[in-house]
Amino acid sequence: METVSLDRGKKNAERLNAHLVFLDECGFLLIPNVRRTWAPRGHTPIIRHRYRRDKVSAISAVTVSARRRRCGLYIHFYPGSNITHVEVAVFLRAVLRQLRGHVIVLWDGGSIHKGPDVRALLARCQRLHVESFPGYAPDLNPDEFVWTHFKATLANGRPDNLDELMTALCRITKKARQRPELLRSFITASELPALLCL
Repeated sequence: METVSLDRGKKNAERLNAHLVFLDECGFLLIPNVRRTWAPRGHTPIIRHRYRRDKVSAISAVTVSARRRRCGLYIHFYPGSNITHVEVAVFLRAVLRQLRGHVIVLWDGGSIHKGPDVRALLARCQRLHVESFPGYAPDLNPDEFVWTHFKATLANGRPDNLDELMTALCRITKKARQRPELLRSFITASELPALLCL
């Protein structure tokens, strides 16, 4: 039944000649994200850090253009704060300023996607349409793979403060935007490529 919903989103995108926008939120902590790595035998790597729970919240969208199927990446970072429906609405307005024509946003069913600011934006903006992914299928959302890439790139790093973490996140963002094949890989890694015919 959920496949029908996503298929309907694809048909709407074709009918409206709309951009597809896959949106998700994530958080990055100062506590290191530890991954397996290589080291000489008997010299286990140790990452020393201050146990600080400061974080950077982020919201991003992987986009697929209506005609040429070009991929794009939009990200907003919020150091030291959480993302609410207010930030979601601000982000959607920023994406809408960049994309012409109809836009179909595909996201999870999170409560921040249903707040008053988001509802007001949906009521005002006739070219903005939304579809929800099934609640039990995060792997359908290509934007999940953006966060996988970011966290893998940050793995075993040890930023001392939010400024260092923000610098690293901005560097990763800049590099990702310059690699269309990487952006496309986020979509092909999800279970949507057959649906999108990429």
